Amino acid sequence: MFDTIILLTGRVEQATMALLLWDHNPSLRIVSIGSADDLANLNTDILPRARLIAFVTSVIVPQRILGRLGYGAFNFHPGPPRYPGWAPSHFALYEQATEFGATVHVMVEQVDAGPIIDVAPFRVPAGISVFGLERMTYARLAQLFRRMSRRLASDPEPPPVLPVRWGSRTYSRRAFGQLCDIPGDLPKDEFEHRMRIFGGKRLEFALRSSCTTHNPDLVS
Repeated sequence: MFDTIILLTGRVEQATMALLLWDHNPSLRIVSIGSADDLANLNTDILPRARLIAFVTSVIVPQRILGRLGYGAFNFHPGPPRYPGWAPSHFALYEQATEFGATVHVMVEQVDAGPIIDVAPFRVPAGISVFGLERMTYARLAQLFRRMSRRLASDPEPPPVLPVRWGSRTYSRRAFGQLCDIPGDLPKDEFEHRMRIFGGKRLEFALRSSCTTHNPDLVS
């Protein structure tokens, strides 16, 4: 019997999202976790009765957990289907995309590859920064969560999927790192374009890559 939601997200989101889910299903048990360590220490006995919701997290849920969940796992991805993978806002602005969005999908072993449940597209405003695009995307994700919260909290059946496919390219941490490496001999326009989008991430990416294997950016 479905009676548990494992909520994988940041501390700020955990309380607000739990209250919304409880509003729809007061008897629901909610287990809030935020890190890979929390996931590793999860009591796996609850999995057959549980559904997992991941919201704007870089934590990768392994197949050994996904395969045991009785009521599925669903991810709120901070990018449209065209941009699966790492740091979608950065790549979209680098490629001068005119449309962006937020995506909800079924979680499978491969990151950002499962069937798509819902999408919230929007136009990219001219001259917007990465931070501005991420804020717009987060707002769409919050709207998607609110719209889906009753079904996720109360209905043991999985949400229906859309006839929408992911983009053929999965954007990777390696590709992100390559674009953060900005040589001084680039053509002026390319140099300025990369600096505007990736310049602020150069030192952060280098330090985190050398100190930890945990993903430093929103990726899925």
